[in-house]
Amino acid sequence: MTDKQKKNLRNIIIAIALFFAMLIVDKLDLLPAVFGNRWISLGLYLIPYLICGASVLRKALIGIKNRQPFDESFLMMVATVGAFVTGENSEAVAVMAFYQVGEWFQSYAVGKSRKSISNLMDIVPEFANVEQEDGSIETVDPDDVEIGDVLVIRAGEKIPVDGEVISGESMINTAALTGESVPRTVRAGDSIVSGCINGEGLLKVRATKEFEDSTVSKILELVENASEKKSKTENFITRFARVYTPIVVIAAVILAIVPSLITGEWMTWIYRACTFLVISCPCALVISVPLAFFGGIGAASSNGVLVKGSNYLELLARIDTVVSDKTGTLTEGVFKVSSVLPAAGVIEEELLRKAALAEGMSTHPIAVSIREELSRQVPDTELNMNLVTDTENLTGKGLITLIEGKKVLVGNAALMEERGISFTRAEDPAATIVYVAEENRYLGAILIRDSVKKDAKAAISGMKKEGVRKVVMLTGDRKTVGDAVGRELGLDEVCSELLPQDKVKKVEDYLSDLGAASANGGTNEKRGRLAFIGDGINDAPVLSRADIGIAMGSMGSDAAIEAADVVIMDDDLSRIPSTIRIARKTVGISTQNIVFALTVKILILLLGALGIANMWAAVFADVGVAVICILNSMRLLAGRS
Repeated sequence: MTDKQKKNLRNIIIAIALFFAMLIVDKLDLLPAVFGNRWISLGLYLIPYLICGASVLRKALIGIKNRQPFDESFLMMVATVGAFVTGENSEAVAVMAFYQVGEWFQSYAVGKSRKSISNLMDIVPEFANVEQEDGSIETVDPDDVEIGDVLVIRAGEKIPVDGEVISGESMINTAALTGESVPRTVRAGDSIVSGCINGEGLLKVRATKEFEDSTVSKILELVENASEKKSKTENFITRFARVYTPIVVIAAVILAIVPSLITGEWMTWIYRACTFLVISCPCALVISVPLAFFGGIGAASSNGVLVKGSNYLELLARIDTVVSDKTGTLTEGVFKVSSVLPAAGVIEEELLRKAALAEGMSTHPIAVSIREELSRQVPDTELNMNLVTDTENLTGKGLITLIEGKKVLVGNAALMEERGISFTRAEDPAATIVYVAEENRYLGAILIRDSVKKDAKAAISGMKKEGVRKVVMLTGDRKTVGDAVGRELGLDEVCSELLPQDKVKKVEDYLSDLGAASANGGTNEKRGRLAFIGDGINDAPVLSRADIGIAMGSMGSDAAIEAADVVIMDDDLSRIPSTIRIARKTVGISTQNIVFALTVKILILLLGALGIANMWAAVFADVGVAVICILNSMRLLAGRS
């Protein structure tokens, strides 16, 4: 609870205590000389009224001054002043006091939901320790860290920029980023992201990114922009309040004047008009609906998932189809050579060395795995890239390179067939097979496997339980590899051997299918939505085209994270079903709030206009409904999603 919230709560408690004390004395007629005098009674009731309501009056007057009077504060001021004019002093104080109770609940609820998001703000490092050439340590601002700088990170310090551990071993706390409470061990050679906290050991880290490009900076940018992207429900409520408030003020004026001119009972109809104003205050809607979405974003962030706006949370609640990339998303993306199959008369080392030289400048996981296998079989080996004079990359097939003047082909079976090279097909449906040839001579095949993520199958099952109808995998890998992964994970459909542009086309086709399946001849607004999960730079176009793009935040590329609408901070696919559940709970709660608030208000508005409902019923219709809706929204923050 903030100092401001504590002060407001104290004022509310004092005002309500004074009010009830006066109310008891007044109603029991204990001091008839005091409360029997209208002006003395007015003065006494103004004390608790001003203690709790001064801030409301100030906001209303500022709104009038700025020519934007039609808000909740204006309605409360007019209604309570009207109640004082008609002699209903106790009801005027009750309206203001209980309105402030509702406002306090709103402030507390928003603060609580904001806390789960603002915890991310605590990940910002305040300094970086840079090791100088002479071994001394200079403390600098993280903005001043350059790529290649060696950082010394002591126990308990925040990691200032993304980098690679070059010495030391420690446990790092990633809870602020991923929501995962179990620390992760890092040692030399491991990548490390900014915003995490070093545990007990001393680490030396080489910076691989500047601060503005690091994970922590990207996260802060996403969080700061999230509140700007409102859901359609929130935008409707905002527009509704702008039109609704002036209408009810005009209606209240008509209710006060027209019947009074006919009956001559001015005080009666002014009182009814004031009751009408209190009932009609839209704060239950204006507060509770955005609070539900804000709470949903907060609950998702506590779960290690960043949703870039409540509009995406609303779309997540309507997911029908999930399309996913394979490598690095459903699989580990860590390729390892499983078999080396040299042709007759060729030794394994020669086959691996030719392939490693051809792939020597590539950062593709398959190329890296070949070079790592060569280093494992021939320790301390060094590739002389001066032997490579020319390289031609053939999209979807492989590459052709000149090594010591000889043409070396490294790629799939299609490349071998296209160049008329006789080769022996390797059989392993779950492996990526790289064939190698020199000139017209077949050298052999290298089989490379990528293991499925341990949480992938459970995540897909979880998505189905949350109402996702179809889960599809798109991959550029061979059909046999894609089908093997699809069978293992229980996918509904697998599309293999796709180029990046083919993936976009496939997503377009699925979007068209969803549109065709929507209401006959109606709008597509209520159709099921399509989400795409990816992690690579080649996934960015598809992430942008899908209704909801979901990126892997820890291992994903900057381009993918930038293009996505939802970011999973620890690459744990099991976060997706829980986030869908949170989104559906959020939309359900906001709908409940709208229906409940409008039903109660319309009913009591009619009763108030007929003189059946008094100011106390109005207090319930306004503050009571608002508090109930706020408490309903807070269920998201309590973790019961």
